Amino acid sequence: MIISSTAGGLNSHRLKTLSCGLLLSDKSLLRITLLANLLVIPRLVVIAILSCVTLTYQTKYMDTYESEAFSTLLSWQNKMIQRPGFFNRLSKKMQTKINTWIPEKVHAAITTTIRQMFRAVLFGSTYTTVKPVANKSIELREIAIQERIKNYKNTAAIEGGITGAGGILLGLADFPILIGIKLKLLFDIASLYGFDVKDYKERVYILHVFELAFSSDEHRKNVYLKMVDWDKQSKNLPDNIDQFDWRNFQQEYRDYIDLAKMAQLIPVIGAPVGIFVNYRLIKKLGVTAMNAYRMRLLK
Repeated sequence: MIISSTAGGLNSHRLKTLSCGLLLSDKSLLRITLLANLLVIPRLVVIAILSCVTLTYQTKYMDTYESEAFSTLLSWQNKMIQRPGFFNRLSKKMQTKINTWIPEKVHAAITTTIRQMFRAVLFGSTYTTVKPVANKSIELREIAIQERIKNYKNTAAIEGGITGAGGILLGLADFPILIGIKLKLLFDIASLYGFDVKDYKERVYILHVFELAFSSDEHRKNVYLKMVDWDKQSKNLPDNIDQFDWRNFQQEYRDYIDLAKMAQLIPVIGAPVGIFVNYRLIKKLGVTAMNAYRMRLLK
Protein backbone atom coordinates (compact mmCIF):
# COMPACT_ATOMS: atom_id res chain seq x y z
CA MET A 1 0.00 0.00 0.00
CA ILE A 2 1.28 3.44 -0.89
CA ILE A 3 0.59 6.28 1.52
CA SER A 4 0.85 9.56 -0.37
CA SER A 5 0.55 13.13 0.74
CA THR A 6 0.01 16.21 -1.34
CA ALA A 7 2.23 16.94 -4.32
CA GLY A 8 5.88 16.68 -3.39
CA GLY A 9 5.15 14.52 -0.33
CA LEU A 10 6.72 11.21 0.54
CA ASN A 11 5.37 7.71 0.20
CA SER A 12 6.43 4.55 2.02
CA HIS A 13 7.72 2.81 -1.13
CA ARG A 14 10.04 5.73 -1.89
CA LEU A 15 11.34 5.67 1.69
CA LYS A 16 11.84 1.93 1.44
CA THR A 17 14.04 2.50 -1.61
CA LEU A 18 16.00 5.32 0.03
CA SER A 19 16.53 3.32 3.22
CA CYS A 20 17.59 0.11 1.47
CA GLY A 21 19.73 -1.96 3.80
CA LEU A 22 18.99 0.08 6.94
CA LEU A 23 17.05 -2.76 8.56
CA LEU A 24 13.98 -0.56 9.00
CA SER A 25 10.69 -2.43 9.29
CA ASP A 26 7.63 -1.62 7.19
CA LYS A 27 5.97 -0.17 10.30
CA SER A 28 8.95 2.10 10.93
CA LEU A 29 8.91 3.32 7.34
CA LEU A 30 5.18 3.95 7.53
CA ARG A 31 5.59 5.96 10.74
CA ILE A 32 8.35 8.06 9.15
CA THR A 33 6.16 8.63 6.09
CA LEU A 34 3.14 9.72 8.09
CA LEU A 35 5.17 11.94 10.44
CA ALA A 36 6.99 13.65 7.57
CA ASN A 37 3.76 14.30 5.70
CA LEU A 38 1.81 15.48 8.77
CA LEU A 39 4.56 17.90 9.78
CA VAL A 40 5.03 18.95 6.14
CA ILE A 41 8.74 18.23 6.38
CA PRO A 42 10.32 18.92 2.97
CA ARG A 43 11.07 15.75 1.07
CA LEU A 44 14.70 16.75 0.50
CA VAL A 45 15.26 17.11 4.26
CA VAL A 46 14.03 13.56 4.93
CA ILE A 47 16.09 12.24 2.01
CA ALA A 48 19.18 14.04 3.33
CA ILE A 49 18.71 12.51 6.79
CA LEU A 50 18.25 9.02 5.37
CA SER A 51 21.30 9.51 3.17
CA CYS A 52 23.42 10.37 6.23
CA VAL A 53 22.14 7.29 8.06
CA THR A 54 22.81 5.19 4.95
CA LEU A 55 26.40 6.49 4.77
CA THR A 56 26.92 5.59 8.44
CA TYR A 57 25.52 2.11 7.81
CA GLN A 58 27.79 1.62 4.80
CA THR A 59 30.90 2.71 6.72
CA LYS A 60 30.15 0.46 9.69
CA TYR A 61 28.94 -2.75 8.05
CA MET A 62 30.26 -2.87 4.46
CA ASP A 63 33.66 -3.16 2.82
CA THR A 64 34.71 -0.72 0.10
CA TYR A 65 33.36 -2.76 -2.82
CA GLU A 66 30.02 -3.45 -1.15
CA SER A 67 29.72 0.23 -0.25
CA GLU A 68 30.21 1.24 -3.90
CA ALA A 69 27.77 -1.44 -5.07
CA PHE A 70 25.26 -0.23 -2.47
CA SER A 71 25.52 3.36 -3.72
CA THR A 72 25.01 2.20 -7.31
CA LEU A 73 22.00 0.20 -6.15
CA LEU A 74 20.39 3.22 -4.47
CA SER A 75 20.83 5.31 -7.63
CA TRP A 76 19.31 2.53 -9.75
CA GLN A 77 16.37 2.13 -7.36
CA ASN A 78 15.57 5.82 -7.58
CA LYS A 79 15.45 5.53 -11.37
CA MET A 80 13.02 2.62 -11.07
CA ILE A 81 10.43 4.72 -9.23
CA GLN A 82 10.77 7.94 -11.22
CA ARG A 83 7.72 9.16 -13.11
CA PRO A 84 7.77 8.50 -16.86
CA GLY A 85 8.93 11.45 -18.95
CA PHE A 86 6.66 13.23 -21.42
CA PHE A 87 7.98 11.47 -24.53
CA ASN A 88 7.88 8.08 -22.81
CA ARG A 89 4.23 8.62 -21.84
CA LEU A 90 3.39 9.80 -25.36
CA SER A 91 5.14 6.81 -26.93
CA LYS A 92 3.34 4.43 -24.59
CA LYS A 93 -0.05 5.94 -25.46
CA MET A 94 0.68 5.52 -29.17
CA GLN A 95 1.76 1.90 -28.72
CA THR A 96 -1.33 1.15 -26.62
CA LYS A 97 -3.52 2.69 -29.33
CA ILE A 98 -1.82 0.62 -32.02
CA ASN A 99 -2.34 -2.53 -29.94
CA THR A 100 -6.10 -1.84 -29.92
CA TRP A 101 -6.09 -2.08 -33.72
CA ILE A 102 -4.65 -5.61 -33.60
CA PRO A 103 -7.38 -8.31 -33.51
CA GLU A 104 -7.82 -10.12 -30.19
CA LYS A 105 -7.13 -13.46 -31.87
CA VAL A 106 -3.68 -12.19 -32.90
CA HIS A 107 -2.93 -10.98 -29.37
CA ALA A 108 -4.02 -14.35 -27.97
CA ALA A 109 -1.86 -16.25 -30.48
CA ILE A 110 1.22 -14.12 -29.74
CA THR A 111 0.68 -14.43 -25.98
CA THR A 112 0.39 -18.22 -26.24
CA THR A 113 3.50 -18.44 -28.43
CA ILE A 114 5.62 -16.34 -26.08
CA ARG A 115 4.33 -18.18 -23.01
CA GLN A 116 5.24 -21.55 -24.53
CA MET A 117 8.62 -20.21 -25.69
CA PHE A 118 9.48 -18.93 -22.22
CA ARG A 119 8.22 -22.09 -20.53
CA ALA A 120 10.46 -24.21 -22.76
CA VAL A 121 13.54 -22.10 -22.01
CA LEU A 122 12.75 -21.79 -18.30
CA PHE A 123 12.33 -25.57 -18.00
CA GLY A 124 15.43 -26.38 -20.06
CA SER A 125 17.75 -23.85 -18.42
CA THR A 126 17.25 -25.30 -14.94
CA TYR A 127 19.22 -28.34 -16.08
CA THR A 128 22.01 -26.52 -17.91
CA THR A 129 22.84 -23.91 -15.26
CA VAL A 130 25.63 -24.33 -12.73
CA LYS A 131 24.72 -24.97 -9.09
CA PRO A 132 24.25 -21.95 -6.82
CA VAL A 133 27.64 -20.53 -5.83
CA ALA A 134 28.09 -20.44 -2.06
CA ASN A 135 30.53 -18.80 0.36
CA LYS A 136 31.75 -16.03 -1.95
CA SER A 137 31.92 -12.30 -1.35
CA ILE A 138 29.81 -9.91 -3.42
CA GLU A 139 32.98 -8.70 -5.12
CA LEU A 140 34.09 -12.17 -6.26
CA ARG A 141 30.57 -13.03 -7.39
CA GLU A 142 30.31 -9.86 -9.48
CA ILE A 143 33.73 -10.29 -11.08
CA ALA A 144 32.48 -13.63 -12.42
CA ILE A 145 29.10 -12.14 -13.36
CA GLN A 146 30.63 -9.24 -15.30
CA GLU A 147 32.78 -11.69 -17.24
CA ARG A 148 29.69 -13.78 -17.98
CA ILE A 149 27.77 -10.70 -19.18
CA LYS A 150 30.69 -9.77 -21.45
CA ASN A 151 30.62 -13.23 -23.05
CA TYR A 152 26.87 -13.10 -23.58
CA LYS A 153 27.06 -9.60 -25.09
CA ASN A 154 29.57 -10.87 -27.65
CA THR A 155 27.50 -13.98 -28.38
CA ALA A 156 24.32 -11.95 -28.87
CA ALA A 157 26.12 -9.42 -31.08
CA ILE A 158 27.47 -12.18 -33.36
CA GLU A 159 24.04 -13.82 -33.51
CA GLY A 160 22.40 -10.47 -34.34
CA GLY A 161 24.92 -9.81 -37.12
CA ILE A 162 24.40 -13.22 -38.72
CA THR A 163 20.60 -13.14 -38.57
CA GLY A 164 20.54 -9.48 -39.65
CA ALA A 165 22.62 -10.26 -42.73
CA GLY A 166 20.35 -13.14 -43.70
CA GLY A 167 17.28 -11.10 -44.58
CA ILE A 168 13.75 -11.45 -43.29
CA LEU A 169 13.71 -15.22 -42.63
CA LEU A 170 16.88 -15.28 -40.55
CA GLY A 171 15.90 -11.94 -39.01
CA LEU A 172 12.71 -13.48 -37.68
CA ALA A 173 14.71 -16.35 -36.23
CA ASP A 174 16.61 -13.83 -34.11
CA PHE A 175 13.58 -13.29 -31.86
CA PRO A 176 13.44 -16.73 -30.16
CA ILE A 177 17.23 -17.18 -30.25
CA LEU A 178 17.79 -13.87 -28.45
CA ILE A 179 15.16 -14.72 -25.83
CA GLY A 180 17.04 -17.95 -25.12
CA ILE A 181 20.35 -16.08 -24.74
CA LYS A 182 18.79 -13.52 -22.39
CA LEU A 183 17.12 -16.09 -20.15
CA LYS A 184 20.25 -18.26 -20.00
CA LEU A 185 22.22 -15.19 -18.88
CA LEU A 186 19.67 -14.51 -16.13
CA PHE A 187 19.86 -18.12 -14.92
CA ASP A 188 23.65 -17.90 -14.78
CA ILE A 189 23.58 -14.57 -12.90
CA ALA A 190 21.06 -15.89 -10.36
CA SER A 191 23.22 -18.97 -9.72
CA LEU A 192 26.40 -16.91 -9.38
CA TYR A 193 24.64 -14.77 -6.76
CA GLY A 194 23.82 -17.97 -4.89
CA PHE A 195 20.14 -18.46 -5.74
CA ASP A 196 18.71 -21.87 -6.70
CA VAL A 197 16.97 -21.45 -10.08
CA LYS A 198 15.22 -24.81 -9.70
CA ASP A 199 13.01 -23.04 -7.17
CA TYR A 200 9.78 -21.91 -8.85
CA LYS A 201 9.87 -18.58 -6.98
CA GLU A 202 13.35 -17.85 -8.34
CA ARG A 203 12.15 -18.47 -11.89
CA VAL A 204 9.31 -16.01 -11.38
CA TYR A 205 11.86 -13.49 -10.08
CA ILE A 206 13.89 -14.06 -13.26
CA LEU A 207 10.78 -13.26 -15.33
CA HIS A 208 10.34 -10.04 -13.34
CA VAL A 209 13.99 -9.08 -13.95
CA PHE A 210 13.44 -9.65 -17.68
CA GLU A 211 10.24 -7.60 -17.52
CA LEU A 212 11.99 -4.84 -15.57
CA ALA A 213 14.68 -4.49 -18.23
CA PHE A 214 12.35 -4.38 -21.24
CA SER A 215 9.27 -2.40 -20.26
CA SER A 216 7.98 1.15 -20.49
CA ASP A 217 8.80 3.43 -17.55
CA GLU A 218 5.23 3.24 -16.22
CA HIS A 219 5.03 -0.55 -16.26
CA ARG A 220 8.60 -0.87 -14.99
CA LYS A 221 7.71 0.92 -11.76
CA ASN A 222 4.84 -1.52 -11.11
CA VAL A 223 7.12 -4.49 -11.72
CA TYR A 224 9.81 -3.03 -9.46
CA LEU A 225 7.36 -2.63 -6.58
CA LYS A 226 6.49 -6.33 -6.88
CA MET A 227 10.17 -7.18 -6.44
CA VAL A 228 10.91 -5.03 -3.38
CA ASP A 229 11.08 -7.25 -0.28
CA TRP A 230 10.83 -10.36 -2.47
CA ASP A 231 11.00 -12.84 0.42
CA LYS A 232 7.65 -11.50 1.64
CA GLN A 233 6.15 -10.88 -1.82
CA SER A 234 6.98 -14.38 -3.07
CA LYS A 235 4.78 -15.98 -0.40
CA ASN A 236 1.73 -14.70 -2.28
CA LEU A 237 2.71 -16.16 -5.65
CA PRO A 238 0.27 -18.49 -7.43
CA ASP A 239 1.34 -22.13 -7.64
CA ASN A 240 1.11 -22.24 -11.43
CA ILE A 241 3.37 -20.26 -13.78
CA ASP A 242 0.45 -20.05 -16.25
CA GLN A 243 -1.15 -17.51 -13.90
CA PHE A 244 1.69 -15.09 -14.61
CA ASP A 245 0.50 -12.00 -16.53
CA TRP A 246 1.78 -13.17 -19.93
CA ARG A 247 -0.39 -10.74 -21.92
CA ASN A 248 1.21 -7.60 -20.44
CA PHE A 249 4.60 -9.32 -20.45
CA GLN A 250 4.60 -9.98 -24.20
CA GLN A 251 3.11 -6.60 -25.10
CA GLU A 252 5.68 -4.64 -23.09
CA TYR A 253 8.57 -6.68 -24.49
CA ARG A 254 7.28 -6.45 -28.05
CA ASP A 255 6.69 -2.70 -27.81
CA TYR A 256 10.16 -2.18 -26.34
CA ILE A 257 12.10 -3.94 -29.09
CA ASP A 258 9.76 -3.60 -32.12
CA LEU A 259 11.41 -0.60 -33.84
CA ALA A 260 14.96 -1.88 -33.46
CA LYS A 261 14.06 -5.38 -34.61
CA MET A 262 12.15 -4.08 -37.62
CA ALA A 263 15.29 -2.19 -38.69
CA GLN A 264 17.23 -5.44 -38.40
CA LEU A 265 15.06 -6.95 -41.17
CA ILE A 266 16.10 -4.25 -43.68
CA PRO A 267 18.69 -5.47 -46.23
CA VAL A 268 22.24 -4.05 -46.02
CA ILE A 269 21.80 -2.33 -42.63
CA GLY A 270 20.33 -5.42 -40.93
CA ALA A 271 23.70 -6.89 -39.88
CA PRO A 272 25.20 -3.80 -38.18
CA VAL A 273 21.82 -3.00 -36.58
CA GLY A 274 21.60 -6.57 -35.25
CA ILE A 275 25.11 -6.40 -33.78
CA PHE A 276 24.52 -3.05 -32.09
CA VAL A 277 20.99 -3.71 -30.81
CA ASN A 278 21.66 -7.18 -29.41
CA TYR A 279 24.83 -6.00 -27.66
CA ARG A 280 22.95 -3.10 -26.04
CA LEU A 281 19.99 -5.26 -25.01
CA ILE A 282 22.22 -7.76 -23.22
CA LYS A 283 24.17 -4.94 -21.57
CA LYS A 284 20.94 -3.43 -20.24
CA LEU A 285 19.72 -6.80 -19.03
CA GLY A 286 23.00 -7.43 -17.22
CA VAL A 287 22.89 -4.10 -15.36
CA THR A 288 19.25 -4.65 -14.42
CA ALA A 289 19.90 -8.18 -13.15
CA MET A 290 22.91 -7.19 -11.05
CA ASN A 291 20.97 -4.48 -9.27
CA ALA A 292 17.88 -6.65 -8.88
CA TYR A 293 19.95 -9.27 -7.03
CA ARG A 294 21.95 -6.69 -5.09
CA MET A 295 18.60 -5.51 -3.79
CA ARG A 296 18.14 -8.92 -2.14
CA LEU A 297 21.69 -9.34 -0.87
CA LEU A 298 22.76 -5.87 0.28
CA LYS A 299 20.27 -5.42 3.09
